[in-house]
Amino acid sequence: MRTLLRGGRVIDPATGFDGIADVLVADGVITEPGPADSEIDVSGLIVGPGFIDLHSHVHTIAGQRLQAMDGVTTALDLEAGLMPIERAYAEAAAAGRPLHYGFSASWGSARAQVLAGIEPDANIGSGLAVLGNTAWQRSSSPAELAAWLSLVDGELAAGALGIGVLLGYAPATDPAEFLAVARLAKAAGVPTYTHVRELVEVDPATPADGSGEIAIVAAETGAAMHHCHVNSTSGRHVDRVLAALEAGRSAGSRVTVEAYPYGAGSTAIGAAFLSPERLKMKGLRPSNVLMLETGERFSDEARLLQVRAEDPGAPCILEFLDEQDPADRALLHRALAFPDSIVASDAMPVYWKDGVNESAEWPLPPGGTTHPRTAGTYAKTLRLMVRESGAWTWLEAFRRCSYLPARVLDDVAPAARAKGRLGVGADADIVVLDPEAITDAATYFDSTRPSVGVRHLFVSGVPVVSDGELRTDAFPGRPLRGEPR
Repeated sequence: MRTLLRGGRVIDPATGFDGIADVLVADGVITEPGPADSEIDVSGLIVGPGFIDLHSHVHTIAGQRLQAMDGVTTALDLEAGLMPIERAYAEAAAAGRPLHYGFSASWGSARAQVLAGIEPDANIGSGLAVLGNTAWQRSSSPAELAAWLSLVDGELAAGALGIGVLLGYAPATDPAEFLAVARLAKAAGVPTYTHVRELVEVDPATPADGSGEIAIVAAETGAAMHHCHVNSTSGRHVDRVLAALEAGRSAGSRVTVEAYPYGAGSTAIGAAFLSPERLKMKGLRPSNVLMLETGERFSDEARLLQVRAEDPGAPCILEFLDEQDPADRALLHRALAFPDSIVASDAMPVYWKDGVNESAEWPLPPGGTTHPRTAGTYAKTLRLMVRESGAWTWLEAFRRCSYLPARVLDDVAPAARAKGRLGVGADADIVVLDPEAITDAATYFDSTRPSVGVRHLFVSGVPVVSDGELRTDAFPGRPLRGEPR
């Protein structure tokens, strides 16, 4: 089937092209102009490479469909990863996926297996529960370190897209362990994706300043290291963090950065940084924590401690900036505007009150809750950075949302080299959007409302969104796997 997208404003961030042109799709790739079996008039719309999300934890058809309506064509879990990697890929393939998918090797799961005897099952729910277990959060003995590094190395050999390091969930661990992970990554030719440990401003007793550590380790080892959600881990210290990262990059550190356009994050209630004492260090209170499934906002420390003990894996929202405050909004803007900062969602699964987190129905059944970034990260970023502030051109927006994230993966996954671009031979992962209408619709209290303005979405040339409507019969997602040296 040869499909012609006729008359759109075509944007290719790989070449800098921005102009009216036709795009012909055949056999899952973009091809030379020629005859077509069908045409779609996209005049007045923008045609660009689909968005590549380096940081998505949805792992479900329901979650991926929300991301499809937000313009995403590839959704990867790289910050946390899943283990065992073969099971993660096999289960995704068996269930079917609207979008391309892939996973990193899970540092947290490997440590939990060796230090706490917790057998990983490649499941996001059990992974969240493990985050609150203190048994794996200590430093390792030399034998333990060698054991879990060996597990990680085995996952890389099995096709993981690098190493996901949840360092912020075990913030007191020996910095030498992080250095060892980076050396392994360098030797294997893969990136790391790190949720950094606490900043020194938050915890003066931290073994290493979170953002400073990643630049130093990258410089020392030569590893490619990705700093996850710099907005949420830096909070009101983001200017200092960005300056330190830029200094490290200028000195040769291979550090990439991502951010999302929200002032609240989402994680498991048992996370180390949600303890009452850690919240105080951040200048936050229990009332800044909101349970995702019930809507409960904690009134005091006692209730927070109770829920952390009873259900440490329960998903919650943490407010770290006030989006209604102009100064806090400016901090979010600067994290997104930082040179070469990549847009990534940290999307979470959708949860229903009966404990289910998957649904093949569309529209999604009522009552589902998630973080609004699952449904709205890319449309909100485009609204804020292009439509409202004019901080980015459309070409720059596609560079941040499509081209740069693909380039993070070039070395570990050669198949990524055909993504994030629109030239002949590129993968036909394409988003067609209305530049006047694109906007987010999800809110913290109505979090599963799909974004507005994505008119068409193609994954490997297969329509997943047509004329603004999701195609419920489309499951063209394919695995993106690592090929380490």
